[in-house]
Amino acid sequence: MAPPRRCSSLPDKPIRIELIEQTGSTSADLLQRLAALEPVEEGMWLVAERQIAGRGRQGRSWLDGPGNFMGSTTVHIYPQDPPAPTLSFAAALATYEAVLTHLATPQALQLKWPNDLLLGGAKIAGILLERSGNVAVVGIGVNLTASPQLGDRKTGHLAERGPAPDRDAFARDLAASFDRELDRWRQYGTEPLLKRWLAAAHPLGSSLAVHNAEGVRETGEFAGLEPDGALRLRLADGAVRVVHAGDVTIEGG
Repeated sequence: MAPPRRCSSLPDKPIRIELIEQTGSTSADLLQRLAALEPVEEGMWLVAERQIAGRGRQGRSWLDGPGNFMGSTTVHIYPQDPPAPTLSFAAALATYEAVLTHLATPQALQLKWPNDLLLGGAKIAGILLERSGNVAVVGIGVNLTASPQLGDRKTGHLAERGPAPDRDAFARDLAASFDRELDRWRQYGTEPLLKRWLAAAHPLGSSLAVHNAEGVRETGEFAGLEPDGALRLRLADGAVRVVHAGDVTIEGG
């Protein structure tokens, strides 16, 4: 089957959002449906009022809060598509654009590698991609009205900067934004995607610390991205380390 490709002049897909009162994790629910061979259409979103077992990167928990956005969607991966890992950058840009429209001071919003959103240096959103066969499940959490207190990082929420958007209205904004970014990802590939990501991210030369899966910490300066989206970290001796996976913090941020 060929992937769904749309010209930008065509209208957006109808927004399909399924609301549930409480669940462990919207992504886990979609993965369970896929494992049971239930039909899960691309573009459908599962959004929870409460999520009590949300997951973040490297096994962290993602804590919810009343009025916050917690939802997941699916993307069918086709052979003609760009490399699947770069979908995380499309998801990050979709979330960035949806949040941006609700900020009076948009310059305070910044992307952090690979797909976190920072507002005034505080994390307000996280994205986790998981795979089931040829389907990627994209889980997104955005702090609209409240933020969890985390010991290892500063967190924030949109209500600190002005009126928080209604959760359901934000869900529709994000679904439409994600649809547009998915279309661009498929039509134009990764080069323009990564250029747009860089324009919205921490600037070149930013001091970064990277913790790998083994907990080893390495510091350096942000030196851009590889063509596949891997992070380039310039070390003190001038050498450049290519980082494909790790937990990044902005030093001094």
